[in-house]
Amino acid sequence: MGTSEFAVPALRALISSDFELIGVVTQPDRPSGRGKRLNPSPIKIVATEHKLPLYQPERARKLNFVRTLKDFAPDVIVVAAFGQLLPQTVLDIPPCGTINLHPSLLPKYRGAAPIQWALINGETETGVTLMLLDAGEDTGNIICAERIRIKDTDTALTLTEQLATLGAKQLVQVLSKMPENAPPPATPQNDAAATHAPRLTKDTGHIDWNQPAVAIHNLVRGTAIWPGAYTFFRENLRLKIVDCQPQTQVPAVPPGTLEIVERRKLFVATAEGTLQLLQIQPATKKAMEARDFINGYQLQTGERFLKQI
Repeated sequence: MGTSEFAVPALRALISSDFELIGVVTQPDRPSGRGKRLNPSPIKIVATEHKLPLYQPERARKLNFVRTLKDFAPDVIVVAAFGQLLPQTVLDIPPCGTINLHPSLLPKYRGAAPIQWALINGETETGVTLMLLDAGEDTGNIICAERIRIKDTDTALTLTEQLATLGAKQLVQVLSKMPENAPPPATPQNDAAATHAPRLTKDTGHIDWNQPAVAIHNLVRGTAIWPGAYTFFRENLRLKIVDCQPQTQVPAVPPGTLEIVERRKLFVATAEGTLQLLQIQPATKKAMEARDFINGYQLQTGERFLKQI
């Protein structure tokens, strides 16, 4: 049971393994893009390629779908970025439990966006956790976990790829050692140490130039997939900051003020340090290098980014 790109390596690992994969469950096709056409999930695309039995319930808790799962009589259910909380009626079906692949070191970052919030909050390490699902949100007992270091150059995209690959390997190892007709050994989480990683909103990416340069850089990294870190310029032109680098020099101008150096380098003052902008994407246009943005918009030192639309 999975939906997003994060779940694809786990599905591919199961397909190439010796396990009998009796069905794939994913979210219904959703409208996306300018034309709002219905598009399949990444998991549906892979399942269709391999001609696997596929199910797309609007709500996995509905009685008719629960009955379908019972008819499958699975030994174990694997969940990775499915996008729906599963009821106890589903969790009770497989004798070996429902195993969830979660991209954080639980109990830290329970919720829908653990990778993004780890980056936004400036974490230096994260990992993947395999747990036995219960009816709560990422509160189940932990089977195993593996850590990785977060590099300064990592974004939500690169970190998702790393954790998805790592989690797929972990999953195969755990399933290979499963006891017969019983869940794998697992340890309760320390609820007192839990933190939350709620779903991102469009407002999450709105840059506050009164924050330190490092914090804004982390926001750019964490929102790289969606919604992007953005600001406003001149007559409310929306700009997405695609790539940037924090600098330590202390600005002598108010936060949000632009400075052009050597005619091609662009810096923005923040509350602490300055931020060098490397790639910018104006609304409705492709991302461009800072020098092209300077030339195309006839930028002047002293101009400022707006606080709000």
